[in-house]
Amino acid sequence: MSEQNLCFRKSGRLQERGRELIPGGSHTYAKGEDQYPILAPGFIERGLGCHVWDVDGNKYVEFGMGNRSVGLGHAYPTVLRAVETALSGGSNFTRPARIEVDCAETFLELIGAQMVKFCKDGSDATSGAVRLARAYTGRDLVACCADHPFFSTDDWFIGTTPMNAGIPEAVRNLTVSFRYNDIASVKDLFDRHPGKVAALILEPSRGDDPADGFLHEVQRLCREKGALLILDEMITGFRWHAAGAQRLYGIEPDLSTFGKALGNGFSVSALAGKREYMRLGGLEHTDRPRVFLLSTTHGAETHALAAAIATMRTYRDEPVIEHLHRQGTKLRDGIAEVARRHGVDRHFKVVGRPSCLAYATLDPSGKPSQTYRSLFLQETIKRGVLMPSLVVSYTHDDAAVMKTIEAVDGALAVYAQALESGASHFLVGRPSQPVFRRFNNGDEQARVPVVSENPHVASSATGRQSEAHRLVATS
Repeated sequence: MSEQNLCFRKSGRLQERGRELIPGGSHTYAKGEDQYPILAPGFIERGLGCHVWDVDGNKYVEFGMGNRSVGLGHAYPTVLRAVETALSGGSNFTRPARIEVDCAETFLELIGAQMVKFCKDGSDATSGAVRLARAYTGRDLVACCADHPFFSTDDWFIGTTPMNAGIPEAVRNLTVSFRYNDIASVKDLFDRHPGKVAALILEPSRGDDPADGFLHEVQRLCREKGALLILDEMITGFRWHAAGAQRLYGIEPDLSTFGKALGNGFSVSALAGKREYMRLGGLEHTDRPRVFLLSTTHGAETHALAAAIATMRTYRDEPVIEHLHRQGTKLRDGIAEVARRHGVDRHFKVVGRPSCLAYATLDPSGKPSQTYRSLFLQETIKRGVLMPSLVVSYTHDDAAVMKTIEAVDGALAVYAQALESGASHFLVGRPSQPVFRRFNNGDEQARVPVVSENPHVASSATGRQSEAHRLVATS
């Protein structure tokens, strides 16, 4: 696919204004201008299906899909109709709305949990789960998987990253870590902190399936040691299986969290789990202290819950998961062939599950590189594809997949030349940078394992938390 003559004048002006008004110029770190090359759209005007248009009128096939929150496609008709109907009757009231019960019934029937509490973002849901586990067990420590790079914006997790300014050391010391698919590290964790760990939180998968019954072994150890098992299904929940990766892997966690694609881009997330634990955030129990679980003014807005119901019914009634897997497989195989043809398959790799792909960009020495990632993004953007990751939606059809493979073909031709003569000859301006960096001077950049626009593929862990923490945040 040939290059397009793209103009970013309006985006440039908005970026200048945004820097004056918004810390970082964006309300989501993963969407910030430091995450993209200079020659990139700064602001999106609208989206439809798998396409977006920026404020300068440039059109792209898009794969970030709202940091994986849009599973069906932008402005998906059945979801929009449900939202419009709900909005016509108001969005927020003094007492609960009927749709809160309707959405809870739909969710619990699909997922199979016993109780659910809705909120607005994934961070609140995971932090609610952590608070509930601490209250139930009477313990302070929480263990998060070091290979899974993002759980919450709250102190208990951000304190484990290099971007921990403003978080007291005493708080940072309350979070410990273990490794995915490494049951020995879980056993060691419990041995080092006997009777002190309230819960283990991890994603069911990052792409590869759990090996040797890992999830079930973790659950067995948690039960044996008196800790709760929390599965973070923000990403896997509506990409691995309509009922979550927990259904796919045949495991029932104590608590689990869902979000992202739950509302097809509308703001809604969920904390679900067994009644024994969830009831502590309710009104009926008298045997334990009350837990301030989740209580937000906008947590159950009618239009967001209507979006969730319409989205869940689409996943229930239509072959969404099968489509994501099929189109992702076409993308992965087509891009792999292109990379082999250009001789860069040792330096550019597509990784992850077909329904949730990402890519790795490596420099001539085989090390992860922000510079080569930026070059690749720059060249695909020139060819009409915006792909900070390779996250397909239900509306990514064969034409979109073919256009993407053609764009990658052209981009990797440039990538191959850059491996020979240096990326600086082709990249316009500075490279992108990871979100989780301690300072803005880019000194940590060379140590960052670059995978995608946000931390959805883990890399080797060093020290307290995975190196993947220095990738870009999801929210």
